[in-house]
Amino acid sequence: MAALSEKDASAYLDARPRYPTDWYKKIAERTQDHKFAWDVGTGNGQAAIGLVDHYENVVATDINEAQLKRAIKHSRISYHHTPKNMSEDEMVALIGGENSMDLIVAAQAVHFFDLTTFYNVAKRVLRKDGGLIAIWVYNDIIISPEIDPIMKSLVDSTLPFRTPIMNLAFDSYKTLPFPFESIGMGSEGEPVRLDIPHKLSLKGFIGFLKSWQPAMKAKEQGVELVDEDLITKFEEAWGDENQVKDVYYKAHMIVGKIPEMRSESDKVSEDSNKDNLLQTDVGRKQERRQPSDDENRQSKKQNTSEDEAC
Repeated sequence: MAALSEKDASAYLDARPRYPTDWYKKIAERTQDHKFAWDVGTGNGQAAIGLVDHYENVVATDINEAQLKRAIKHSRISYHHTPKNMSEDEMVALIGGENSMDLIVAAQAVHFFDLTTFYNVAKRVLRKDGGLIAIWVYNDIIISPEIDPIMKSLVDSTLPFRTPIMNLAFDSYKTLPFPFESIGMGSEGEPVRLDIPHKLSLKGFIGFLKSWQPAMKAKEQGVELVDEDLITKFEEAWGDENQVKDVYYKAHMIVGKIPEMRSESDKVSEDSNKDNLLQTDVGRKQERRQPSDDENRQSKKQNTSEDEAC
């Protein structure tokens, strides 16, 4: 995430939803141990705080120092700045070493990563036996029948300014590579659909829109998408400016594990089974080609007739 001003960062935090506690619980129930978790792209530490209820130690990293300064402090969370020039070996050592993490979480973040580097590091630090990696993104907000059409028009207007990174999020991670084995909670190309409930004020909503990545990208190119006219439309549709509304964000999640490595004996057994199946099929075809007694008699009669004709 790009660096935000103090005002924009405050609005961003006010509008950003809190991830449901049952998400962490359900994922934690599927990991074999609960000693170490890594929150990648932690931002203000929101996901890290959710993880401490289920894991003894949480390592939280981010490339953005400004966000880390606002991160929620906890005695069992260690925050670390990870600059772009950090090598994979340095990252692995910082996080905890090879085969050390019971869970890796990237909340609203993985589409910003260099995926090759991230997945290389993840495969090294994630426990091969019982470790899980979970990624999720939210990309839409449902507020009310009056506000939602205005929001949709704004979303559509961002299309010319979206980067490939943004499109990964807008596509609900359906086009995101995910080289891990599914455990039944989403898979590559098929994330599981979830909702995140949240309470939002008009002030927080407008602040969120101004700090929204697509709107900021458009502003960098000289186009103000969240202008005064649009803000007025939202204010009129909102109604009482002091009303805090119950909204929900549409989220999408994938959880996976390190793919199981097949042993040479398993491969040999599988090849043997294929050979046996092939031989069986060939035998069946040969059996089908063998003529019946009637066909043999008819063939002999035909051959005799042909000899007499000669």
